[in-house]
Amino acid sequence: MDYERLRQARKRIVGTKQTTKAVQRNQVKVVYVAADAEEKVVGPLLALCKEKNGEVITVDSMAELGKACGIQVGSAAAAILEEAESQA
Repeated sequence: MDYERLRQARKRIVGTKQTTKAVQRNQVKVVYVAADAEEKVVGPLLALCKEKNGEVITVDSMAELGKACGIQVGSAAAAILEEAESQA
């Protein structure tokens, strides 16, 4: 899985709660969800993304998603709010 788009994002958020809030506000370009995250944690977020026709990318693991976001713990979800200039 290529995490470069997420790493290069000008503005991103990490965590299921923050990501859900941003999706509700229509601020998100793309949502990343870890395949090994618990369904009860990411299920409501995935349903919201489907309702709003948001782009969702499933990634391999919470550990890798956290690492791509520059944190030392795993993350069930993250999102790009603003793309890097070269991808905008």
